[in-house]
Amino acid sequence: MPERRTVALVTLGCARNEVDSEELAGRLEADGWQLVEDAEAADVAVVNTCGFVEAAKKDSVDALLEANDLKAQGRTQAVVAVGCMAERYGKELAEALPEADGVLGFDDYADISDRLQTILGGGIHASHTPRDRRKLLPISPAERQDSAVALPGHAQEPAAAPADLPDGIAPASGPRAPLRRRLGTSPVASVKLASGCDRRCSFCAIPSFRGSFISRRPSDVLQETRWLAGQGVKEIMLVSENNTSYGKDLGDIRLLETLLPELAEVDGIERVRVSYLQPAEMRPGLIDVLTSTPKVAPYFDLSFQHSAPGVLRAMRRFGDTDRFLGLLEQIRAKAPEAGVRSNFIVGFPGESEADVAELERFLTGARLDAIGVFGYSDEDGTEAAGYEGKLPEEEVAERLARVSRLAEELVSQRADERVGETVEVLVESVDEEEGAVGRAAHQAPETDGQILFTSGADLTPGRMVVAKVVGTEGVDLVAEPLHLIEEAGR
Repeated sequence: MPERRTVALVTLGCARNEVDSEELAGRLEADGWQLVEDAEAADVAVVNTCGFVEAAKKDSVDALLEANDLKAQGRTQAVVAVGCMAERYGKELAEALPEADGVLGFDDYADISDRLQTILGGGIHASHTPRDRRKLLPISPAERQDSAVALPGHAQEPAAAPADLPDGIAPASGPRAPLRRRLGTSPVASVKLASGCDRRCSFCAIPSFRGSFISRRPSDVLQETRWLAGQGVKEIMLVSENNTSYGKDLGDIRLLETLLPELAEVDGIERVRVSYLQPAEMRPGLIDVLTSTPKVAPYFDLSFQHSAPGVLRAMRRFGDTDRFLGLLEQIRAKAPEAGVRSNFIVGFPGESEADVAELERFLTGARLDAIGVFGYSDEDGTEAAGYEGKLPEEEVAERLARVSRLAEELVSQRADERVGETVEVLVESVDEEEGAVGRAAHQAPETDGQILFTSGADLTPGRMVVAKVVGTEGVDLVAEPLHLIEEAGR
């Protein structure tokens, strides 16, 4: 019997990339590959790259070069780039980085095993040729569901999987779904709700390489959630480029309001979280469901980006400081404890000192739990890259530092406001040195703060605990466990 080939998946970027890596892992293991954690122990290292902003692209290149160093040492045989950066740049990336043995696009995912076998066998697979993926789908959202376009993480094709799949692998969303294999043991997992985006923000290149917006069918999302619950997952986080658009191509823009209660009722799931919400598309019914449905976290990951109206219009976005503050008032009127996070761009072309002051006014009044601040930089192929009124790099850096300092102060103040609250916490890790760590409903993985327990007695990963917030450490909260939710008869 031939020895199984080994493969390691190195994932960079957002939670959507993590889902895509687990699809690749499922496909590969179902086809006989052995998954290993470390690239140095693998025949081939597959680097799932991020192509969002310059810093993320640099991280991706660094990861590819590190994997190539292992190849030079004879510890792995091949390095292959996949993911957003590979999709976005394709041949250009291959020419600039000859250390990579292959650059594969989304269209290669269905045949990933054959592609890797070819590369390991010394063959050459032509590098991916980039194209605007928005043009691959019909203009009308209603006509997109039956399009045969590669959509990583979607149930868009029959799964040609053997009947006797290895343990831990399943057609994650039913007979139409690609395979998915969990790459970790966290009690939290992301579930892709949709892909692509129909918005045309002037600074964003994502739609060009992720394509137009297309929803997954509710039955696929539900079945994948049930499968994840069977794998020990307690919290699912719904991810896409824009969750507020979910269902528009299925004939029901309010489909998310129907789906969330069904997901919350899946046996074994203790929390459902929604990420990536567009303020301009928020509606009263969605706010109601997010703030009143048991097991659905009252959590609002709102993509504000700025609050000065002139800057927002240049970004091809909507709203202003007072409208955004009004939206937050609506949310907190229904759920005072709701968590809210957002990202902001400073130094956008044409941004004035008055615009920065307006953003600071919004941040001061918004009481956000987590704030990400980024300095503007041109992105290839975006409308804003051609704008006049570009600010000097040193001025962008100064504004970034200034607003970041304010953001850090404000999120610490918001954490202080939560002292005395009683929160439900999902325990994520327990370590002899670090103690027990978890997250409350207002804290998403990776992007927000966390709960540091005063005691780890009787706490194990995956348990839901009622705790009282007794202090803070910056954005993190210190909490005293009161009781396990199962013991409370929930």
